[in-house]
Amino acid sequence: MLETGNVLEAPTILVVDDTPDNLTVMSGLLKDLYRVKLASSGERALKIAVSPTPPDLILLDIMMPGMDGSDVLRQLRTDTRTRDIPVIFLTAKCEAEDERSGLELGAVDYITKPVSPPIVLARVKNHLDLKRMRDFLRSQNAFLEKEVASRTQEIKAIQDVTIVALASLAETRDNETGGHIRRTQLYVRTLACRLQSHPRFAWFLTDATVDLLYKSAPLHDIGKVGVPDSVLLKPGRLTAEEREVMNTHTTLGRNSIEQAEAQLGIRVGFLTMAKEIALSHQEKWDGSGYPQGLSGHQIPISARLMALADVYDALISKRLYKPAFPHDRAREIIVDGRGTHFDPDVVDAFLGAENEFRSIAGEHADHGQAFDPAEGPDSDRALNK
Repeated sequence: MLETGNVLEAPTILVVDDTPDNLTVMSGLLKDLYRVKLASSGERALKIAVSPTPPDLILLDIMMPGMDGSDVLRQLRTDTRTRDIPVIFLTAKCEAEDERSGLELGAVDYITKPVSPPIVLARVKNHLDLKRMRDFLRSQNAFLEKEVASRTQEIKAIQDVTIVALASLAETRDNETGGHIRRTQLYVRTLACRLQSHPRFAWFLTDATVDLLYKSAPLHDIGKVGVPDSVLLKPGRLTAEEREVMNTHTTLGRNSIEQAEAQLGIRVGFLTMAKEIALSHQEKWDGSGYPQGLSGHQIPISARLMALADVYDALISKRLYKPAFPHDRAREIIVDGRGTHFDPDVVDAFLGAENEFRSIAGEHADHGQAFDPAEGPDSDRALNK
């Protein structure tokens, strides 16, 4: 390889030709405007093209012994390091079919010999300008993609913070729930992942939906903010009237989210599932739940998953109105509710994930409360919390 010229900041042109006189002529034509590299074979040209300082443009002869120009161009175009370097064929082959073939291979231009210096200089300049614009656009696109990814991550973080903040607000009204929010999140995700391949659920439980379920689960009890302390914190069974008041937390939760959307003036997509869960997680498979008395497949899938997760956690956790139940007792109650309280397939998913539920409950147990204590007496309120 020979380098000529002192235009250090100028673009680099690689001239490839097996004839020394042609290399001399092209070097003399270009050296005052560009940095020039010369190669007398296709093999040498490919080595220069993948070097740490690749050329900005290649002037390539077609007819060379060994590896001809067409072979060189094919290899340049299949290598990610060189596929964007513009190549101009510089050749004595002047038939229209030769030119068509060269352009189809990926050459950006085709100049026939003997060359006209003004034509060569004009075309080299034009293609360098085009390359400069493509490189600029590529760098801008990369920058924009990075910015979009960063903003998307920021939006997701804002969503997460919004949900956790709202859920924590509800938790302050019932400070014995402790890790309830975190545990139910993990239970719901565990059930959803178990059901992703189930024919009844696969269409709905995409990876994106599972992620949204996980994010939305903490808002299932947001409506408890509107329940009076005398009911919410009562130690013991609720009266019929108090039960009616407690049951309003589902509609209060859904309505509070809708009111927030109304103030924003838009419907917020990531809160759609949160509204479903808040409103319908107390519905029962047999239609005996509240607030709408939905049954079976009328109940949103998100709410069916939350129903089991919520009840399980209420059963195994200490509350004002009950001590914590052991896992086996909670399991027994959930199995008894298969087809009445809970979607049978969701119960089956729970049974297949028992060990995961145990691990989640143990790892995120409330402070000062051991998991699996002695059984307590009142499961009724836990089932209808």
